[in-house]
Amino acid sequence: MTEPNHGVASDKVLPIPNGNNPSFTIRGRLQSFRYAWYGLALMLRSQHNAWLHAFASICVISAGMLFGLTDGEWCWIILAIMAVWTAEALNTALEFLADASTPEFHPLVKCAKDVAAGGVLISALGSVAIGLLVLGPHLLDFLRMHF
Repeated sequence: MTEPNHGVASDKVLPIPNGNNPSFTIRGRLQSFRYAWYGLALMLRSQHNAWLHAFASICVISAGMLFGLTDGEWCWIILAIMAVWTAEALNTALEFLADASTPEFHPLVKCAKDVAAGGVLISALGSVAIGLLVLGPHLLDFLRMHF
């Protein structure tokens, strides 16, 4: 095994600790997409909050289609949806890692999980604000026209 060079310039390629191959291949990139899709499916199967995010995403996208959002409005909606899903994915990954590190209760693991969940909450609240700003006027116009 190669010794770390500790900042010394070297022509040697150091082994990557997790065993991944450092060379770029199309097959390797395709495999990484398969892993990513597997991760998304795992999140949807294992996380009840992801089900709520999926339901909310479908509702917001449906409302956007109904109201005929502009391209700029769609950008905000997509950004909001993406932020919540990204936060949920990172929270799920942290929870899996924390559970793997110690199966018993540990107060610092609880703190890490709580902070990560707080990140999802921040993202969700910000997305609700964006949704209200973008969809709210359309909803008010719709209600005025029909009621």
